[in-house]
Amino acid sequence: MIGVYHPGSSVIHRMPALAKLALLAATVTATALVGSLPALGIVAAATLGLFSLARIPVRVAWRQVSPILWVLAFAVPVQWIFAGWEAAATMGVRLVLAVALAAVYTLTTPVMATLDAMQVLLRPFARWIDPDRVGLALALAIRCVPLLADLVREVLEARKARGAEGSLTALAVPVIVRTLRTADHLGEALMARGVDD
Repeated sequence: MIGVYHPGSSVIHRMPALAKLALLAATVTATALVGSLPALGIVAAATLGLFSLARIPVRVAWRQVSPILWVLAFAVPVQWIFAGWEAAATMGVRLVLAVALAAVYTLTTPVMATLDAMQVLLRPFARWIDPDRVGLALALAIRCVPLLADLVREVLEARKARGAEGSLTALAVPVIVRTLRTADHLGEALMARGVDD
């Protein structure tokens, strides 16, 4: 889900990453402040327009937005019970819109452009933080999320092959051990390249 750049030549693809980050932050903030469903409907239409303008296929867009539906399947009914249907619908639409807007950014911006933009944003604070080190940390985080997802998938497949599908221990222990091993190897590789204190 991270770093799934969808190549293209649209206006959105050609926008500088910093400008897109600023627009993303402003739009998600505005969406969080909007309290009415009709206004959120307008934002939803505009978001669909962005997907269309960027020429993102429906299948690709759906893969980015659909994981939030699992969260909503739990959160919306709880919100409905405690705050009413309108609050639940508003919360659900806000979350879907935030994820969809972030997906537009992710699908139209290469990871390296995002990392470069973050380093540019951090340069004024170079006295207190090292922008290059933060950029490296972000790059590692972006790389490690799909790596960890693959690791969990492999453990799930192994657990299924052993017939231990219901066992949480058969999932948690191998995932933790393999994650720690991977972190050790990554740390050793970074130290071998001189990236340590």
